[in-house]
Amino acid sequence: MNPGHAEQTKPSRPRIAVFGSVNMDLVAYVPVRPASGETVGGTEFRQVPGGKGANQAIAASRAGGDVAFLGAVGDDSFGVQMRSALVESGVDTAALRTVPGPSGVAHIVVEASGANSIIVVPGANAAMTGLDENDRRVLEGSDALLLQLELPMEGVIAAAEAGRKAGVRTVLTPAPARDLPDELLDRVDLLVPNQHEAEAITGESDPQRAMAALLERVPEALITLGSSGSLYGVRGAEPVAVAARPVEAVDTTAAGDTFCGAFAVARAEGRGPAESMAFAAAAAALSVQRRGASTSMPERAEIDALLAG
Repeated sequence: MNPGHAEQTKPSRPRIAVFGSVNMDLVAYVPVRPASGETVGGTEFRQVPGGKGANQAIAASRAGGDVAFLGAVGDDSFGVQMRSALVESGVDTAALRTVPGPSGVAHIVVEASGANSIIVVPGANAAMTGLDENDRRVLEGSDALLLQLELPMEGVIAAAEAGRKAGVRTVLTPAPARDLPDELLDRVDLLVPNQHEAEAITGESDPQRAMAALLERVPEALITLGSSGSLYGVRGAEPVAVAARPVEAVDTTAAGDTFCGAFAVARAEGRGPAESMAFAAAAAALSVQRRGASTSMPERAEIDALLAG
């Protein structure tokens, strides 16, 4: 889609499907993250439902999307809590499986600057190696399919293929960073890495050069640059840059997922790239001023109010 073309906004809520991970985030807040072999005192501990897939689903739902989640939780108390958190945020969990064993968990350390370190233990997420018929029915009629890389690669590829067959716009967040096979990228419409992931994929530290390299592999790319904003590119057009909103970050956990979920909703509503990036930047700016992952994500009214202000 040409970023210079005006696009008419759709009146109905866009339908977003998310095939992704759901983890219980175990978050410790510290003045400074410990070095190897070092013990530091923490200031606070929180237990918050998260996972990149669930985060994007909740972000998209709160931003105004009609969201269905495809994933798996364990048959433990974390699984019950995480399903409940998705439902409370308006996400359809009819396709969320419960499998024997523990749910996924993420151990997160957040320092005073807002920066974080994360260890993910997949648990039930490892069961998502493919789609069943119910999953495929969910994809039919969806405006967008959001994917990440916290599930087994074979499952992500299967979801991307199913999305392509269903005519769904497929959006991939390549995190955590890893090698991306052509059989996956050939089925991706939009790739949304952060600057570090873009460099890992392309070997280019400069965002403009990284964008050019990404567009050799996918038709559209959107690089998130933290406090420096974001850069969007589509083959055959000049890249579009949008600044971030200047805020003092408290916790950057899930800021990228918030951005991606909000951007997907805005694009599915018919907004152009620059307007969608500004909408997503407002959502991310609100999220980093609050602690936690899913608990930090703003509602649509908050995003609209910030943009109006």
